[in-house]
Amino acid sequence: MSKGVIYILTNPSFPEYVKIGYARDLEKRMNQLNRSETIPFAFRAYAVYEVESNLTDLVLHDLIDKLNPDLRSIENFDGKERKREFYAISPEDAYSLLECIAKISGTEDRLKKMAPEGHEILDEETAMEVSKEAKRGRFKFGKYGIPVGAVIKYINDPSIEATVVDDGHISYKGVTTSTSALAKELLESEYPVQGTAYFTYEGEKLTDRRDRMERG
Repeated sequence: MSKGVIYILTNPSFPEYVKIGYARDLEKRMNQLNRSETIPFAFRAYAVYEVESNLTDLVLHDLIDKLNPDLRSIENFDGKERKREFYAISPEDAYSLLECIAKISGTEDRLKKMAPEGHEILDEETAMEVSKEAKRGRFKFGKYGIPVGAVIKYINDPSIEATVVDDGHISYKGVTTSTSALAKELLESEYPVQGTAYFTYEGEKLTDRRDRMERG
């Protein structure tokens, strides 16, 4: 009987890496990882491979290190080298490695790719939006023709309105805040959101307005 699984985990917070490790109880392991408040988004299981030994993941680590030692995340802390279970490899490529091992050993039935759930897909889309907007710089109301005193509306409920107080802030119920902070509150989200994707001005979503005006 299988004693656990080798897992491939992804996280929208750092899409260029995957985490490869072993867990006897994957759900418990993921709960431990996702308990941290320092990571904006939750880990999700991309694939699992049932194994008999809790050292099997170390064999896989050695294999990856031999194929390309630059893929693993390694840091020096207090003069000591720490090797992480994170690899700069796509989840598809990591899965292909497990697939090859499964084919060679005749254990393909033990390998399973997990289908992402709705909230996981949303997390990935949100992370991509946040990353895209961060690279473009902070949204400035004045730059996109939205004056101080203008009213913006929440896209999911236009009766919820906020007033622009300066280039980067709005006022809602007498409290000065940002579009991202207010959107996160209204969505009751645990994770960061791209605020300008959730508000409109004169019927136009702020992100669409930015795109249109920057295209000229």
